[in-house]
Amino acid sequence: MTHSTYTEQAPPSFNLNTLITFADAPCRDEQAQAQAELYTHLESQAEAVASTKDPLTSRDRRIIGEIIEVEPESVRTIWIEAGITVWVQLVGGGRLPFDRNWFATRVAEVKATLPETPLEKNERLSDELEKACTVFGLYHGEIDWLSFSTKLYQDGHFVGFVGCNQQGWYTRPRQYGVNRVAGSAKDVIALLGIRAAVAA
Repeated sequence: MTHSTYTEQAPPSFNLNTLITFADAPCRDEQAQAQAELYTHLESQAEAVASTKDPLTSRDRRIIGEIIEVEPESVRTIWIEAGITVWVQLVGGGRLPFDRNWFATRVAEVKATLPETPLEKNERLSDELEKACTVFGLYHGEIDWLSFSTKLYQDGHFVGFVGCNQQGWYTRPRQYGVNRVAGSAKDVIALLGIRAAVAA
């Protein structure tokens, strides 16, 4: 049995320094694709870092929606131009201008009549608790959002319970016992006998 082998020889015009083969093209395409993916990833990371917190709360949107008679979810943002005009930008596009003084009066009227949702109440109470804990150098455990109550700790040691119900802010040093009631989170924490933290 005979076996034949065919070989290709380079043409006489072959020059190693200027040869570009088709085999190199896919490599270059893969590199360009990888570079594009890297840029896309970096852009998405930059957007995530640079994204700002929405300046409007759900309550703000409810108030604005009540004033201009639209669904709260359709309000994108709001700004004041030249200290005179309040602009409301809608999600679906479009802007509505209002006189600043008229708008401020309507906001005050609607705020006075708009009931607080349970979520808004929890957010408000949580903010107040965080500020009070900072004053006393405390931290709290996980909050029970249904009853709005939690445990307080100082330097890793249990200090007491704190919460808020229909009577107002309350505290007690043990799980069971009589609640002591006060008008604010700061006042109720002071009832536990904890002194405010001194700044170093």
